[in-house]
Amino acid sequence: MIDVQRLRVLKHVAEHGSFSKAAAALLLTPSAVSQQISALERSLGTAVVERGARGTQLTEPGRMLVETADVIIAELANTQERIGRLTNGLVDRLTVATFASGGQRLLPAALQRFSQAHPHVEFDVFEFDPQDSIPLVRQGKADLALAYHFDGPPPVTQKESLEWTPIMDDPMWIVLPHHHRLAQKNQLALSELKNERWVQGCVKINEILEGYARLAGIEIHVSCNTTDYTFAQALIAAGVGIGLVPEVALTPSKDLVAIPLRQPHPSRYIGVVTRKRRPHPLVKDLLKAIRHR
Repeated sequence: MIDVQRLRVLKHVAEHGSFSKAAAALLLTPSAVSQQISALERSLGTAVVERGARGTQLTEPGRMLVETADVIIAELANTQERIGRLTNGLVDRLTVATFASGGQRLLPAALQRFSQAHPHVEFDVFEFDPQDSIPLVRQGKADLALAYHFDGPPPVTQKESLEWTPIMDDPMWIVLPHHHRLAQKNQLALSELKNERWVQGCVKINEILEGYARLAGIEIHVSCNTTDYTFAQALIAAGVGIGLVPEVALTPSKDLVAIPLRQPHPSRYIGVVTRKRRPHPLVKDLLKAIRHR
């Protein structure tokens, strides 16, 4: 039988790359960490860590164990929380992590639909970008994450303990001040936007936009970087520049014009991340509410 505490220690060794750093994180001595790993290896009959002068590396069995540890520790935390609530007679509670524009445009209606069927359920909703929200689901600290990715595969692989459920495509639109010379166009190609100044509402889009701009034969001159599409659109309305904004994040304004881009153009892909095994029993219903737009 594999000891769960030893799995926790191995997980910290993998994350920190050395016994001493793992020991500091766990408030243990390096000797105690070494003893836990040695005991784990004896119980398995194989090495899980390769020890070297530059730190530690996991063996293949070690990597398999760490992947399993993520699932087991998350399930234990989730089950402990549910037992605690049951013992204390508390109502069911779901924890949801979401990115800002998805939380503003998709989540409220979904929670309203869900609450009509489950009025006893309460929510903790936290705003995180996908790179931060997905690990919360993996660790059992969130039941569900509303997330997105740009071009390429989803941020969750089939080998993981997590599952990606596609919700919608979220194409990027060109947003212009209403008085812009191209504001009357029905569609725009990136090649028509040569010599424009750009306002970016997301750091991640910079590199992606550069790639599409090279295909269109233009250069991107960024005059302002922000991390919020609402703020970016306010700057665009003020004449600071033009911008790429995903459809879900578009803000209606008499001072702005949103125009679809011709292909090829970047797009966001929105989905929900859940645990594959033993999610909260109400997660499937919440997922169904989000998908029913």
